[in-house]
Amino acid sequence: MSQNSRERILDRIRHALADAPAAQEPARGYLTAHTPDDPATVLDLLHENLADYRAIVHRATEAELPSLVTELLDRHGARTVAVPPGLPAIWLSETTAEQRHDTDTALTPYDLDTTDAVVTGCALAIAETGTIVLDAGPGQGRRALTLVPDLHICVVRADQVVASVPQALPRLDPARPQTWISGPSATSDIELDRVEGVHGPRRLDVVIVGPGRRTRPRAFS
Repeated sequence: MSQNSRERILDRIRHALADAPAAQEPARGYLTAHTPDDPATVLDLLHENLADYRAIVHRATEAELPSLVTELLDRHGARTVAVPPGLPAIWLSETTAEQRHDTDTALTPYDLDTTDAVVTGCALAIAETGTIVLDAGPGQGRRALTLVPDLHICVVRADQVVASVPQALPRLDPARPQTWISGPSATSDIELDRVEGVHGPRRLDVVIVGPGRRTRPRAFS
């Protein structure tokens, strides 16, 4: 059976490494986190770092989540919202916005371009870097859902938050398509003039769901 160029190159690499000694396990004496092992401290750090990246951060309980999501959609005049497969229906149970479900007949690029917002969950969030990770799991959907609509509302449960990248990686499946998000989409030119919304959503609202009462949103100022 004929081989393509990729298979021939890989075969040559395997042949060249056939007699090579096994690589030694690297030393990992570094700290895996620089944050106290305290859930409240980790959540507060995530909140602070997300806000530094110009995300708008909200804190709510599970019971407050539907009304808060509705409030955020209304605040930004979102009349349509994309809904990924597996998103808990209760999250959007109070909104009057048109829900566009990305089911077997996937929303087209045109459909997404005319959709005002998307609501998703996440795989996890990293406090020390202010990063949210999506992996196309239930309630997250495919990557295009969170790149095209101008508003992304992302729900992060408290038990999904880890302190650091070394703590995050073992919880992620490397075979899944991952998107790492730190704030809304932004770029700048040579004069460092910042422009948001070029490569993704112009607005990122993050709702951290855990114990305690709803708090006022915080953003970079």
